[in-house]
Amino acid sequence: MYKHILFATDLSDESDFVISKVRAMRDFTHAKLSLIHVVEPMPGYSYAYLGIEDIEGQLIEESRTALAKLGNALNVDKKDQFVEVGPTKSKIQEIAESIGVDLIVCGSHGRHGLSLLLGSTANAILHGAKCDVLVVRLPE
Repeated sequence: MYKHILFATDLSDESDFVISKVRAMRDFTHAKLSLIHVVEPMPGYSYAYLGIEDIEGQLIEESRTALAKLGNALNVDKKDQFVEVGPTKSKIQEIAESIGVDLIVCGSHGRHGLSLLLGSTANAILHGAKCDVLVVRLPE
């Protein structure tokens, strides 16, 4: 059975459905739970157009605050909460390997094309992970 679960969250309002699945999986397996949220880097030209010097820093801080709140709700230690900056797929896989998880849980809410079936981020995680991946389909 699973010993260490990594919940990859986008911190959206739709995440509550996935959170309930993560809780159930942890309760069933008694596995350790870690959380990750990845902030995609903004292109350099965005700063000039927006006139905001540190919008990325603000996104990171907001993400840390939101992830800490989720961590409290799920009783996840601060050291097991990760806010990363970079390409979502590779950052999730990198952290999953470095902390030795055997299951990654993520949600999928793709709306068109191949993404309708799985979601582009979930699809990328599924095909690149070196452990099991549980993709929770969000209700429409």
